Amino acid sequence: MKLFFSILLLIFSFQNYANTITVCKDCKVSSIKKAIELAIDGDTILIKKGTYKEHGTTIIDKSITIIGEENPIIDGEMKGTIFSIQATNFSIEGLHIINVGKSYLEEFAAILIVNSQDFQIKNNLMEQVYYGVLIEKSSNGIISNNTISSNAKEEAHSGNGIHIWHSENMTISNNHITKMRDGIYFEFVNNSTVFKNTSKNNLRYGLHFMFSNNDEYLDNIFETNGAGVAVMFSKHIKMYRNLFKKNWGTASYGLLLKEINDAELIHNIFENNTIGINADGTNRILFTENIFLNNGYAIKVLGACYGNTFSKNNFLSNSFDLAYSGHINQNVFDQNYWSSYTGYDLNKDGIGDVPYRPVKLFSYLINKTPEAIILMRSLFIDIIDFSEKVSPIFTPADLIDSNPQMKKIRW
Repeated sequence: MKLFFSILLLIFSFQNYANTITVCKDCKVSSIKKAIELAIDGDTILIKKGTYKEHGTTIIDKSITIIGEENPIIDGEMKGTIFSIQATNFSIEGLHIINVGKSYLEEFAAILIVNSQDFQIKNNLMEQVYYGVLIEKSSNGIISNNTISSNAKEEAHSGNGIHIWHSENMTISNNHITKMRDGIYFEFVNNSTVFKNTSKNNLRYGLHFMFSNNDEYLDNIFETNGAGVAVMFSKHIKMYRNLFKKNWGTASYGLLLKEINDAELIHNIFENNTIGINADGTNRILFTENIFLNNGYAIKVLGACYGNTFSKNNFLSNSFDLAYSGHINQNVFDQNYWSSYTGYDLNKDGIGDVPYRPVKLFSYLINKTPEAIILMRSLFIDIIDFSEKVSPIFTPADLIDSNPQMKKIRW
């Protein structure tokens, strides 16, 4: 009982000391830096509407809450990082941050977070930034409902929207990121979730992550990015219900998987990409109940891809459903719907009576001689594709879907 009352006393004491510091042009405190100097752990800084030119980096090393009223503008005047934070249990909300400095040597950011825990960055607007939110060696963070944009022209002189390095237990949700180098970047980030973000029109990748394990990517939109999305050197990744759309170009794809093991891709849509999925060194991946629509290649399987299962996917009006680089198949293709399947179903069980070979000889020829693409849809190509199906020589003989579905799969 004494312990209970002691805890209550501490709580009430903390509440009594907690304070709200108001910042405005006509207030006693007119500078955000000054408000941070005056604040103690537990305080709230309320920034009124207006424009605040914060010269140099504003350092936060306290457990405080910063709230903007009617999105006050924080102008960094192109002089470098605006907020640099190393603290526990802090929050920044409702700010309009502009004009982060740019450098070839330093990673300037609207908000830089280092060695921090238990924080939230939410409902902010960041424009003309080098990096938006840059996080290093931190944990238990929430980055949500932010809009981050710049005007990236070249990779060497542009940064990422949300960049996280060597961290864990991060939640990245409901952010809208455009015209950065990479929309979202993970490196050595574990046990984290990327949820309901829109990453569009970025110079390189909508999502780029490496050496990151046990992460989830759910319900995101990756559209019209330079090279699509790249997921590399990671394991135990779940990618559900994402849209990969209009990632189009000579070196582009919806999703690049490189050196990925033990992952799941379920209920994703790949639409109007040069290549839907480009798989290289991927093992024991479950690809199921995805839609591949109007892509150049739905899937390209390169070297060292073993033990993968492609089942119950819809392949709809792709130029090529599948391209395969080797002669030996060690993956499973089963119960998919292929819009180019021309077989029959005499017993009306919904499964084609003739197995389907999704790899066309023409795709093999294009890999060897790209100029041959000009022959696409010619009668000659139809003939050689048919002959390869009858007697496979150049494509894997055992790469077949033995149970092709007669109707589009619904789930």
